[in-house]
Amino acid sequence: MLFSEDTLADFFEKQVERLPDHEFLIYPDRNLRFTYSEFNERANNLAKGLLSIGVGKGDHVGIWAKNVPEWLTFMFATAKIGAVLVTVNTAYKSHELEYILKQSDMKALALTDRFRDNNYIDIIYDLVPELKTCQRGKLTSEKFPCLKHVIHVGQDKHRGMYNTNELLLLGQNQDDVILKEIKKEFDNNDVVNMQYTSGTEGFPKGVMLTSRNILNDGYYIGENMNFSEEDRLCIQVPLFHCFGSVLGVMAVITHGSTIVMLEEFDPLLALSAIQKEKCTAIHGVPTMFIAKLTHPMFDMFDMSSLRTGIMAGSTCPVETMKEVIDKMNMTEITSVYGLTEASPGMTQTNAADTFEKKVNTVGTPFPNVEVKLIDPDTGEDITEVGKKGEIVCRGFNVMKGYYKNPEKTKEVIEDDGFLHSGDLATIDEDGYYSIVGRIKDMIIRGGENIYPREIEEFIYTIDGVQDVQVAGIPDEKYGEIVGAFIIKEEGSDLTEEDVRDYAISKIARYKVPKHVFFVDEFPLTTSGKIQKYKLGDIGLELLKKREN
Repeated sequence: MLFSEDTLADFFEKQVERLPDHEFLIYPDRNLRFTYSEFNERANNLAKGLLSIGVGKGDHVGIWAKNVPEWLTFMFATAKIGAVLVTVNTAYKSHELEYILKQSDMKALALTDRFRDNNYIDIIYDLVPELKTCQRGKLTSEKFPCLKHVIHVGQDKHRGMYNTNELLLLGQNQDDVILKEIKKEFDNNDVVNMQYTSGTEGFPKGVMLTSRNILNDGYYIGENMNFSEEDRLCIQVPLFHCFGSVLGVMAVITHGSTIVMLEEFDPLLALSAIQKEKCTAIHGVPTMFIAKLTHPMFDMFDMSSLRTGIMAGSTCPVETMKEVIDKMNMTEITSVYGLTEASPGMTQTNAADTFEKKVNTVGTPFPNVEVKLIDPDTGEDITEVGKKGEIVCRGFNVMKGYYKNPEKTKEVIEDDGFLHSGDLATIDEDGYYSIVGRIKDMIIRGGENIYPREIEEFIYTIDGVQDVQVAGIPDEKYGEIVGAFIIKEEGSDLTEEDVRDYAISKIARYKVPKHVFFVDEFPLTTSGKIQKYKLGDIGLELLKKREN
């Protein structure tokens, strides 16, 4: 039996009734605080504001922002009206946003001004020029026929856009009874969240996640960390990833805990937040923990309140885990394995596990989730200890599917319900799984999943490129970095700087090839297939030659 069969909206409202005055969300850098009831009122007003402009059940609402307070407000507001929150990576630029706006059938997009060097306002006006001349709520876009509203997250006014304050005021003037009525129209098996993830082939796919998926996944994640109402989780990872929105937010709300939020990762702000708010837990990829541990001011901060958290996203270095336990007092730290399509967790180590299990494995399956290994070639089950196989799972956590992509959905979810991960794993005598490699050629750069095919398709659009292969190159800091291996067209004078400069202006910075190599040929099998796994080593050799 599952922990909950509620919708996200219903479950949160039950927690509000139970814990009205308990702190829910804190921004320590500006002393902004919301209790459960205060935040719920804000979400209700935004939900009613969205209804008043024609956004309702089944509509797709994008959020393109770092971890600002409105991000979570949109998450719960859309859940209350049966709309689907579409999360957009903050690093995306025009190329990626254009694709997602079209593919997701987005009806409304909420965005902030910018993220670092990425001016969101300029990008949306460039992609949707009709915004510059239309009235708010009257948008008709030739390129994006589904898009009817662009909402600015903030107080500033921009032509053709509502801002969040206006929607909150619209909502305040309507009775909450409208929300009670609309809740009767959807249930916990309806899609509540859509996150885009690429595959080894083609462009990003919209992973459809339901309330049932993410609420229960979050609950079991919190259980493995012994979460309670006394816990205060510092969220320094992005909310647009499942790491922030499920491993973070869902673990908190299912246990009545408190979120201590950072708008974006900064090691000094994270250390300060832990001390100021006496955080008991913090999540992060290994590079985030390394940045805190190596910060010159680390010893000035009190870490004694910390107890647990999650280190995940890429392979957890043994020495880093040791330091996190010893120097940050995180004796009950855990690690989670999964993928967005699994909501995202399927296995996790437990707070009480031994150090050896924590650093050498990704734990055991969640309750109500079947996990097993299969032979990648034959599909037969593998039960032998230590033998490699593809790790697959079946249960409440498996996504509803890829949006408007039944063919790709069938490729990853078998008729019997098992979800393919594409990762190779082993199992030990105690039933703990260890990830040992990948069938697919995904690059993991500091916790960011990067899919070579997407970048290859982009580089093909550059004049002078005859052929291209993208592969991960081993790197001490990030684990892997992106390398592009290009065969130039005859007579082309294309340079590494040309490729990188063009990519920087069009795609997210983390996807931009760190190194570009011009080669005459790719390593091939006897049957003519490219041996992509060899490119990483070739890249290392070419880098050594450059240094010499």
